[in-house]
Amino acid sequence: MDDAMQRLGVREWLAAGHAIARHDLRRNTGRGQFCARFEKRLAQMTGARRVLTINSGTSALTCALAALGVGPGDEVLVPAYTWMSSAAAPLHVGAVPVFVDIDETLTMDPNDIERKITPHTRAILPVHMINRPCDMDRILGIARRHKLFVVEDACQAVGVRYHDKYCGAIGDAGAFSFNQQKNMTIGEGGAVLLNDEKAYARAYNYHDIGVAFRNMSLPDTGGVFVGMNLRSNELQGAMLNAQLNRLPGRIEKMRRRYEVVREALEKGGYPIAPHNDPSNGVALAVTFETEVEAVEFSKHKLALRLYDDSKHVYTNWDAILEKRTFHPKMNPWAWAKREIEYSADMCEKTLDILKRSCRVALGERYPVPVVKYFAQKFRTRKPREEYVEPVLASPRPTNKPARAA
Repeated sequence: MDDAMQRLGVREWLAAGHAIARHDLRRNTGRGQFCARFEKRLAQMTGARRVLTINSGTSALTCALAALGVGPGDEVLVPAYTWMSSAAAPLHVGAVPVFVDIDETLTMDPNDIERKITPHTRAILPVHMINRPCDMDRILGIARRHKLFVVEDACQAVGVRYHDKYCGAIGDAGAFSFNQQKNMTIGEGGAVLLNDEKAYARAYNYHDIGVAFRNMSLPDTGGVFVGMNLRSNELQGAMLNAQLNRLPGRIEKMRRRYEVVREALEKGGYPIAPHNDPSNGVALAVTFETEVEAVEFSKHKLALRLYDDSKHVYTNWDAILEKRTFHPKMNPWAWAKREIEYSADMCEKTLDILKRSCRVALGERYPVPVVKYFAQKFRTRKPREEYVEPVLASPRPTNKPARAA
């Protein structure tokens, strides 16, 4: 019962055909301007001042950091449980990632953020993993005290709310992903959400190497600099508008199924992981006292042990841990203002929590009665005394394909 992949349908097919019929798929010159329409609609929905469509979530994170002026010599605080792009984006702008433990909410631990701040820290990059928002109130408070930027990685939480705000539009900048596993999908794509006009102008410059030749009115940022080519096109924009129409319904489906599965887990006596905003909860996880209980629970059709989803565990990011870049003279660690050391045990708290925690799928593709049927099995929890054989996790998770992202 995998929730990982959203489906495309007739609406996206018709939207793509509409864009193709315009005979110009460039976002700057086409008559349709589907990208611009999507950006305006997404900004209105989320409350972000500006939105920029871009070619991937990784690019969105990188572009957001570049827009805020993060660069060589800077340190960016990144959680140890996330997709590797969260840690790679700082490297792409010349900064270095510093890893922060998660807490029992499975998101960035504000207490460890405080411990990891140095005079060289420039930004905090909280990640709303598996649709679970971070404690943004505390994180923003820390950032304000230390005069740090907050760049939200909301790639896995598109459309998810934290109190009265949307994830991705709370900090100085945010990033969305629209790849195949996300709440909205066009196969691959992303968006940068910004709350400052000059930052938006820098983001547009960074993502479009030809910005000087566009007939655009952007705030003066000190002259056009050499950018990249991370642009989206009108085919993507048209499909994104169709997907945005679907998003509220998808989130509501998740919310209804969240209540069904949560109730079953509670009646079964399972230790539900705490949530930073349960009133907007659309993702469930359980955290046991022992690893063996998590391993046993992960055999359930709706469950996935987080430690087994190896691509999201920092110990598997060899290129980052070993500080390897495409060229030795383009190595951000050489530009850092202090020695940055990584080790497999540097975030032991994170590893311990991941080994004892399981994500619980909500099955939003399935009718509620089907979800209820599978959730009923949670009501007969196996007594702890029956776990007689300890199961020890390997030092590094196996790289088996993950069932959920």
